[in-house]
Amino acid sequence: MTDVPDTPATRALATSGIEHEVTAHGPVRSLEEAAQARGLEPRQILKTLVVRRGEDDYLFVLVPGDRQISWPKLREHLGVSRLSMPDKDTARDVTGYERGTITPFGSALSPAGTPWPVIADALIVSREGPVSVGAGAHGVAASVHPAQLVEVLGASVADVTEPV
Repeated sequence: MTDVPDTPATRALATSGIEHEVTAHGPVRSLEEAAQARGLEPRQILKTLVVRRGEDDYLFVLVPGDRQISWPKLREHLGVSRLSMPDKDTARDVTGYERGTITPFGSALSPAGTPWPVIADALIVSREGPVSVGAGAHGVAASVHPAQLVEVLGASVADVTEPV
């Protein structure tokens, strides 16, 4: 790869200490196209979803590409009865990224000045091979080792997804 795009995410990745490889492949129209462009399987592509737990209380959920959030499992894990996903404008405001580019790396901080919590689905660390997480711009991603990703982000690992 030639030049690494300069985004808050690529800068955060560079200073995080996590071993990573940034891929810039341009726009894609599907999970399958993204996986092909990154030389990975769709299950290795991670979706970073923003979930609203309450007023000014958000978190990130890392979901394998072949899975979706199981709302009952996520509510049980968090010990809450209600969760929602913010609209695209709110998601941009609380993360600093527009939909399709959201990543925990380099995202905006909570009102308390701390990073938003991260939950990584248990399958992320149980499957073989690297995973690919967004790097803050359309068509830009970082391939990382799943255990390092969880460690660097301080993510909690839980079974919070189901098949698509």
